[in-house]
Amino acid sequence: MLPSIITILFFLIFPLSCSLPQHHSHFIKHTLSPKTPHPYIEISHPLLFTNNSTPSCTLPLFTHNFSNTYGLPPVSIPYSSPFKCSWTHAVLQFKVSCKGEQYDRIAAVWLDGAELLRTSTAEPTDDGIFWTVNKDVTKYTSILLKDNITLSVMLENLVNEIFTGVYHVNLTFLYYDIKNVTGVELGNYVDNNHISMEVNKLRNSLDLYEKPADLIIPISGNGDNGFWFRIESESELHGQRVVIPKNTYKAVMEIYVSFHGDDEFWYSNPPDSYLKMNNLTTKRGHGAYREVLLKIDENLVGYLVPFPVIFTGGINPLFWEPVVSIGAFDLPSYDIDLTPFLELLLDGKDHFLDLGVADSIPFWLVDGNLHLWLDDCKSPCEVQAEVLDYGAPKFNIERSSSFHGLDGSFEIEMGRKSKFSGWVNTTSGNLTTTVSREVKFKNEIKFYHNGTEKRVRQNVREESIVRVVSDTGITISRTTVKKIYPLSMTTKNLPSTENDTSLMLTDLDHEWRERKSIGDLSTSLTNRQICSGWMVVQDHDVLSGGATTQQTYSYRDDVGCYSRTVSVANGTLTSDTASSVCAAFL
Repeated sequence: MLPSIITILFFLIFPLSCSLPQHHSHFIKHTLSPKTPHPYIEISHPLLFTNNSTPSCTLPLFTHNFSNTYGLPPVSIPYSSPFKCSWTHAVLQFKVSCKGEQYDRIAAVWLDGAELLRTSTAEPTDDGIFWTVNKDVTKYTSILLKDNITLSVMLENLVNEIFTGVYHVNLTFLYYDIKNVTGVELGNYVDNNHISMEVNKLRNSLDLYEKPADLIIPISGNGDNGFWFRIESESELHGQRVVIPKNTYKAVMEIYVSFHGDDEFWYSNPPDSYLKMNNLTTKRGHGAYREVLLKIDENLVGYLVPFPVIFTGGINPLFWEPVVSIGAFDLPSYDIDLTPFLELLLDGKDHFLDLGVADSIPFWLVDGNLHLWLDDCKSPCEVQAEVLDYGAPKFNIERSSSFHGLDGSFEIEMGRKSKFSGWVNTTSGNLTTTVSREVKFKNEIKFYHNGTEKRVRQNVREESIVRVVSDTGITISRTTVKKIYPLSMTTKNLPSTENDTSLMLTDLDHEWRERKSIGDLSTSLTNRQICSGWMVVQDHDVLSGGATTQQTYSYRDDVGCYSRTVSVANGTLTSDTASSVCAAFL
C-alpha cells in the first residue's frame, strides 16, 4: 500500500525497466543483526497538561490483532463518555506491537465518523518492535462527551507465509481535569485598545480550538472501506451534504490527507511525457504538483499543499529505525476557516462540502471534520450572516521540462492567493471575519548519468491570517500561521550483475517549520531530519545496508521551550538530548 520511492527510481532509471517486476512496490528491511524487542518513536514535544498529572479516569476500549484485514471494513466497538468523571482534556493513546516481516500500513481512528488520528505502522523485525502514540484530542470534546456512539479503527494488513507480521493494537482514552493548562490565560491579556474582559472572553472563544467546537460534523465516507474517501484521479470530488445549525457563528474545516500507490511520492514524479518518450511502463508520473481543494457547492473555498510525510518503508527503510520520519505516527491535519461563508450555510438547506486533489493519480485518502461553534442564544435562535468579499482565488502555475533520453530537468512553480470576508450577527455583536491565505510551491527534479542519479528539491510556503473585527472596529482576534516545508533528496542507483542486486545511495533533508501568533501570544516549531544511507537491494528485499539519521526538534511558546536532538546510526539510537531551557530560537 505504501510504495517506496526507491522502487520508483528503479523503474525510471533503466531503458528496459518495462521488463522489471513492477508488483513489488515496497522494500522490506530484514533484521540485519539480532536485537531484543525495542521501541520506535516519533519525536515531538510532550503534552504539557500530562506532566506531573494523573488522569482523572482511564478508559481502555479497544484491543485487536490486525492480520488478514485487507479489504475489510474497520473494526468497530461502542463508545460512551466515562461515567462520573470530571475532565477538561483528553488524550488518545494508541499502542502497537508487531513481530515478523511486514510492510508499513496506513491506519486511522474514527469516533462517530469523525477522524481523531491518522497514523502508519513501522516495519517490524523478527525480534519484534513496539511504539505508542499519545495524541491530544481535546478539540473533539463535543464528540467525546457523547454516549452510545461507535469507535472504529482501520488497519489493512495481509499475512501469509512470507509476510508474517501481525499488528497488535490497544487503544485507550485518558481524561485529565486541568483547570489551567498553560498557566497563562488569554483573557488576562489586553491590547493597546484596552479591550474589556467581556471582549477578551469572546476573543478566547474565537481563537482556533482555544475553546473546543460545540458541534463536529464528519465529512467522511460510509465506513464500508474506511471513513476516508479514496481519490483515484484529479477529476474526482468526494464529500457529503450537510445542514448546520442556524446559530453557528464560526466554522472550521479540518482535513486529513495521505497519499499512496502511484502517488505516494508525488513530489518526485516526472511528467508523463518523460515516461512516454522513454517507453517506461511505470504509472508513477503526471508531474510533481498536487494540491488538496475544498469546495462548497462547487465554489472553491480552501486549498493546501500537504507536508510530504514519508512512511517507514520509504526512500531507505533503514532511515526509520528506531526514529520514524516526521508525521509518520501522527499525520498532520490542516485547518481551513469557513466563517466568511456562513451566509451560504445558514439558510437551513443542505449544502455539499467536497474534497479533491489537483493533478492526482491513484490514490489519495482524504476526509474532514467540520468544527462548528454555536451562539448561546435563546430559542428560537438564528444567526444572520453575509458574505462581503468572495472572489475566485488568484492562481498561477508554470511548468518547464527539458530532457534527452533518461537525463533531464523538470520544474514546477505554483502560487495561489485568496481573501474572503463576511460578517456574522450574534448575541455578542456583529463580527466580521476576514481570511487571507497564500500558498507558494516550487519543485525541481533532475536526472543525471543516464537516469541513475535523481535529485529532488521542493519547497512549500503557506501563510494564513484570520482576523475578527467587531462592529465598532475593535480587533477581537488575529491569528497568523506561517508554515514552510523544505525537502531535498538525492538517490543514486548503481546496478550490479551479481544476483540481480543494486546498490542504492540516498541522502534526504526535510523539515517542518511553523510559526503561529494569536494576538500577543506566539509559538514556533522547527523539526528537521537529515538522513544518509546505502542499501544492497534484490527485488524488494534489503539484503544489507547502513544509515544515519540526525533530527533536531525545537518548540517555543509564551510559557516555555522544549528541544530535543537525536542521532541514529544503523538502527541504534546513539544520542538523545532533551531540554526545556529557552535558548536562542532561529
